Amino acid sequence: MIDIHTHILPGIDDGAGSLEEALELAEQAVRNGIRTVVATPHHYARGYYSDAEQIKLDTSKLNDELYKRNIPLEVLTGQEVRVYDRLLEDLEAGQLATIASSPYLLVEFPSSNVPSQVDELFHELRLLDVTPIIAHPERNRELADNHDLLEQLVEAGALAQLTSSSVCGTMGRKLQKLSLEMCKRGLVHFVASDAHHAKTRPFDLAQGYEAIGKHLGQAFVDYYQLNAERVIGGHSIHREIPAAKRRFIFW
Repeated sequence: MIDIHTHILPGIDDGAGSLEEALELAEQAVRNGIRTVVATPHHYARGYYSDAEQIKLDTSKLNDELYKRNIPLEVLTGQEVRVYDRLLEDLEAGQLATIASSPYLLVEFPSSNVPSQVDELFHELRLLDVTPIIAHPERNRELADNHDLLEQLVEAGALAQLTSSSVCGTMGRKLQKLSLEMCKRGLVHFVASDAHHAKTRPFDLAQGYEAIGKHLGQAFVDYYQLNAERVIGGHSIHREIPAAKRRFIFW
């Protein structure tokens, strides 16, 4: 499996605090069935600022340690970028890290609302041939209350990534129900762990996929896993919802 949203890099944000914690997370990821993760440290959120070049250096160092310790996990570069005024300028200046150097940028909204100028921002990103992936929309209050708004963003070209802990129920039944509904409506294109710590915010991607398979069917699992592979390869993403869902709608 591939996990496109993690905070495994040590000492850079509120994720792993040390190399040993990062290695503990890496071992947990492997046990969870994950072979590749994208390191996506916070940028412009919660007081954290991460530089693309530093992320590349830290990712290379972590991969070296994983190789030395025979931990079969590959770490790719990325960033979780909070929407801010200079985002476009910093992206063009090479200061932001897309997912695995692909044309996909993981974008985060504030937890309470969707920024008022996000339509214009996403339009400008697309003009730069960069596709925004909205991180954990189910945890944004405005999107959770208004699925039509998320649908508008998706129809305009954005993609969305669901958190595995949301869909497997560990964050509550209400959030699980909301997450599954987003999946059913075809508003989700990826599932990722958003892992921070081995104990409190662990790698649980396998559990998330298991819950999706149980409630929605294997077609959804295959769809999300294929999209994760295509993102790190820089390929286009299949936006249509799985055939199993189309049959359900028809019925």
